[in-house]
Parts: sequence; C-alpha cells; structure tokens
Amino acid sequence: MISIENLVKEYGQTRAVNGINFEIPSGQVLGLLGPNGAGKSTTLRILTGYLQPTSGTIKVNGIDVTENPVEVKKLIGYLPESAPLYPDMLVFDYLNYSSDLRGLDKDMKKKRIRELAGLCGIGDVMHKPIRTLSKGYKQRVGLAHALMDDPEILVLDEPTSGLDPNQIVEIRSIIKDIGKEKTIIFSTHILSEAEAACSRVVIINKGNVAADGPVEMLKSGEKNRQVIELTVKGSDKAGALNKLFSGSELYSINDTVSASDSVTVKLACSGDQREAVYGRIKDSDLVLLEMVQQKQTLENIFRELTREQNV
Repeated sequence: MISIENLVKEYGQTRAVNGINFEIPSGQVLGLLGPNGAGKSTTLRILTGYLQPTSGTIKVNGIDVTENPVEVKKLIGYLPESAPLYPDMLVFDYLNYSSDLRGLDKDMKKKRIRELAGLCGIGDVMHKPIRTLSKGYKQRVGLAHALMDDPEILVLDEPTSGLDPNQIVEIRSIIKDIGKEKTIIFSTHILSEAEAACSRVVIINKGNVAADGPVEMLKSGEKNRQVIELTVKGSDKAGALNKLFSGSELYSINDTVSASDSVTVKLACSGDQREAVYGRIKDSDLVLLEMVQQKQTLENIFRELTREQNV
C-alpha cells in the first residue's frame, strides 16, 4: 500500500529525515514514535503532500506522492495535531461544507454525515458551534472531516495530544474500530496508546529508523535489555554482588536500595539470565530473598533506543 524509500528532508543545514525506508501494507495500524524533532511529523507531511522531500520517494498504491500529489490525496484522510476547524460554524454545517468540498452528492453526504456522527460519537453536538466544544470533541469533529470521503488510508498526527484520560480512551476506541477496515498511521508521544492500538510500531530518532516491528517482537528482541531485581542478605551485600557479576553478561548494577539486613539491586542484562543469577548467588555467601525479572515495556524500549542514539 505505502512504500517509503531512501526518504530525505533537509531544512537548510538540518537533516530532519535521514534516508528512511519502510513499507506499510494495507489494513495495518502503524504507530510512528519518536522524541520531539525526530522527523515523525515531517514524514507524515511528505506522505500527505504538504511537503516536498529533498530526495527519495513515497508511493501510495504505486503512485508517487511527488509526481501525482492530487491522486494520492484522494486516497488519504489527514488529521493534523491541531484540527483545522472553523470555530464559528455549527458542527453539522462544517461537516456539510466538508462533504461539498469532497464532491459528495446530496443523498450520499446526508448518509455519510449520519454514519460519521455515530462512528465518531458527535451526534449530540451536531448543532453546537465548534468553538463551544471541548478539545476531545473538536478532535472527533476533525476525525469525521478526515473520514468524510471514506479514504483508504487515515493519517493522524498526535490525535490524542492535550486530551484527558477519558477522552484518550474514547479516541483510542474509535481508532481501533476504524482500523478494522482501513490502513492507519498515527504518531504519538503516548507510548501506551501505540502499545494498545497498533499492530506495528516504527520508532524514529534523529531522522533514522531506530526500530521497526510488532510490539511483542520488539519487547522480546535479543537486543533489548532485561532487568532483574534482586533482594539479598549477607555481609557486604552490594560489594559481593559487584564481585559476582563484574565482567559477566550482567553488565551493570544500579538503583541500590539498602535495608538493615538486606539490599535490593537491579541488574541490566541481555536476555533471560535468571538461571545464571541464581547459580552465582547459590555458590556465594549471600542469601537470595527475592528475584523478579521485570516485564519489558514499549516505554523501556523507546527510552533505550533513543538514549543509545543520542549518546
């Protein structure tokens, strides 16, 4: 469906996107993650035809965005971070106006507006001025606008930015419903959103693809560090642990918390090393009180990958 090849975007001496490559098949919900200034929004704006790339290509259904931007735009619904709404218009009038811009005939637009009112949960505000709506409802109206002509692809740039927790859950639910039938790409800073709603995640940092794959695959990847939390007792506990694991596959010890007769530490390691940890402590003078391998999260992976590339 979407193919991004060697995409580069430069602003003067600054390279915002640095030759990225990935493909998005039809029917996938893709989360585009990255810190501020990573190149997420720039990539989405090139995809939707709002920016020209410095080099490289994006093709949608084989159509080059640069060569045929109008044809590509017919396939895409786009909701930027701040929805482009007319605050003094009633919601119904705004959507009716949007349907006219998209060329829907009279019968079709009435049906489509009713469908979108139900899908986006805005039926009870259709006759209210947009300026009186909460941020959550404004996002829903913007989403209805993006979906007006039933596009094959939906592009959402920070769709839950500024929303409260209840509104975030509501928008997430709408995205998941829409994702059953459409290809969706959305950028977000809320990692739990991507983990809950996406079938695949691409992490971008400094204009480069730092990771790409299903969330569960990223969480179980060999490169990802696991954290084992240990509580032990004995004489010179922290020193003994350092001596036991210095120079081994357990390459760092941090977050030491001491009590009167025990110490808790976190060991960062590659893969599941619980058996090795248990064996070393068993052969020492320490007493193991507790050992827990912490569950890897998308947030941990994100921080690890972006921190490594920022060094």
